[in-house]
Amino acid sequence: MRKRKILAHLLGIAFVGGLVWGLTSVQPTPAQAKTSQAVTQYKQWQKTYVGGKTQKYVKSNNGQGATTALSEGQGYGMLAAVLAAKKGANTHATFNQMYKYYRAHRVSSKVPLMQWQQTKRSGKMTSTGSQKNSATDGDLDIAYALILADKKWGSKKTNYRAAAKKLIKAIKQKEINKTTYLPTMGNWATNSYDVSKLRSSDLITGYFKTFAKYTKDSTWTTVAKRSQIAVKKLSARHKTGLFPDFILATGKSIKLKAVKPYSIESGTDNQVGYNANRVPWRLAQTYKISKDSATKKALTKQLTFFNKKKKITAVYTLGGKAVNSYVNTAFTAPVYFAAKTLKKTSLKNKTAKQMPKTIEKHNYYSATLQVVTGLS
Repeated sequence: MRKRKILAHLLGIAFVGGLVWGLTSVQPTPAQAKTSQAVTQYKQWQKTYVGGKTQKYVKSNNGQGATTALSEGQGYGMLAAVLAAKKGANTHATFNQMYKYYRAHRVSSKVPLMQWQQTKRSGKMTSTGSQKNSATDGDLDIAYALILADKKWGSKKTNYRAAAKKLIKAIKQKEINKTTYLPTMGNWATNSYDVSKLRSSDLITGYFKTFAKYTKDSTWTTVAKRSQIAVKKLSARHKTGLFPDFILATGKSIKLKAVKPYSIESGTDNQVGYNANRVPWRLAQTYKISKDSATKKALTKQLTFFNKKKKITAVYTLGGKAVNSYVNTAFTAPVYFAAKTLKKTSLKNKTAKQMPKTIEKHNYYSATLQVVTGLS
């Protein structure tokens, strides 16, 4: 559901350079240096990609054509703002402005899922037609960001806790398959075929475990367990351990069936494309949250594959063949974060050399993933 993928292909050749570990005149400690770098890049990103005044949003149009925003980007933006605050940045006001934008673009006052796309029309950010539907990946990040905001700032002035719980309840009702208990792609997925479509990067077991604890709703424990089953099955399908952008998942036993190119979103539907590129980050997120062995095993298998490559490039077949020769930060940053999380030094150093020194100014997806993984 992301038009930015076409632009990502066109803008796929990322700038290559070394990482800047410290930007102060005083020699920093390693921990201070990493924090400084992450927050500095966040500020660069904010200046380039965050629009709006009292209601702030993440611009996804890469400076071309009408200004657009996505619920996906809003999730990343809210997540980045609260993670930056945890590293000492003064981002509380920005988070609240992003929260207000989310509130203004819910599916309805009773259904607090976010409309998946807005376009600037006559000076206002509005959604029309199918843009008014939701996208699960954005909703999941917004919900988790609200939980982090509640823990960071409390909910006396702004009731992040109530908002998080209402959104999590809506995700359960509108975006979870009632048979497989896996995430669907959005509230529009209602028929038997659409509800079987699984975006592999939505298997964020760490979020689901957090939702279960936060809401005391055991359904989320089930969603977490079922997601881990899906992760294990996806990991076992190929020697590489790579996940496709999309797959069909049906039945209580979670039977997986491959999809054909262009059957859901693009030509990479059955490859590691501009959705599944996030899987190493999502698995690493889960491992940081819950330290579970199933996630570690699946992630280790993928990192073993990536470590055999001289460089991380954009798009792979599930058998491990590189589809393109160019690098793209949207693929490198998640692998770098995962390698850092699992302390895979060789791969961490290799991918660090591929990362841009400064945030790319015309590649929303790559720049945003670099920032949010850098802050995670």
